[in-house]
Amino acid sequence: MNQLILLLILRRIGSGILTLFIVSALVFIITSMLPGDAAQQLLGQAATPETVAALREQLGLNLPIWQRYFEWLGGMLHGDFGKSFANGLPVAKMVAQRIPATFELAGITTLVSVPLAVIIGITAAMKRGSLIDRMLVVGTMSVVAVPEFLVATVSVMVFAVHLHWFPAMSLGSTNQNFLGYLQAYALPVFTLCCVLVAQMARMTRSAIINQLDSSYLEMTLLKGVRPLRAVLRHALPNAVGPIANAISLSLSYLFGGVIIIETIFSYPGLASQMVDAVSNRDLPIVQLCVMLFSGCYLLLLLLADIATIAFNPKLKQ
Repeated sequence: MNQLILLLILRRIGSGILTLFIVSALVFIITSMLPGDAAQQLLGQAATPETVAALREQLGLNLPIWQRYFEWLGGMLHGDFGKSFANGLPVAKMVAQRIPATFELAGITTLVSVPLAVIIGITAAMKRGSLIDRMLVVGTMSVVAVPEFLVATVSVMVFAVHLHWFPAMSLGSTNQNFLGYLQAYALPVFTLCCVLVAQMARMTRSAIINQLDSSYLEMTLLKGVRPLRAVLRHALPNAVGPIANAISLSLSYLFGGVIIIETIFSYPGLASQMVDAVSNRDLPIVQLCVMLFSGCYLLLLLLADIATIAFNPKLKQ
């Protein structure tokens, strides 16, 4: 790795850290401006103004917003994420119980969507201009245009309500047998994969086509090498950078889509916990959940940038 590539990667990491600090300020300000009083929400409408004022002082809600932000940020940097407004338990402990379920759902979706998207993209590129290619292109563009909540709703109506193949609610890996495990994750994973596979397949197709149009691959085909072998042995390795960039960018969408999916399927993950915390005005949980999603999103974008830089042949010269 030469110095130019290393310098560019370090700049991307630095800009990512700076962006995360900006996001933290925006997250804190926006969550603090949510309609309704958190203290009033916790005590109920029958609480007296004196009781509400005392609770606001206890929770620190009477302090200026800039002071509360720096205290919250300083606590996060030292590993102290605060306590829940609702029950007084440490926020880190409550959120940590939900993280494995969300990452399990994201991991299964990634394992299914990435190979499927690469296969579809390579097939469409090799059959460029054919009926198969046109069908795949139209199909992927149509799927991208459909919002995931509509895909989830239709999936529940068809496969859960009418056909009774899968449960309408997914409780995660509570089922011990393999068949129950597949049934629990079938609809959430299918819904998330629809958009992810479509996006990654289109980008993979473009990356492979760019390699197929190159002179070195034309020479390889003229030498009698089979098209599939030429693509797998020559085109695909040279397209690793754009494909890795496409995968990282597409997977960054996953942490936004999972919020809708967990809510629709009542999945016991981090996103559903965040939605419940917003309803209860439990601001410390909301802030930590949003920061985790933002951090994962920025990390995937950073990996996409690093992949683009590392596999750029012009920078290796």
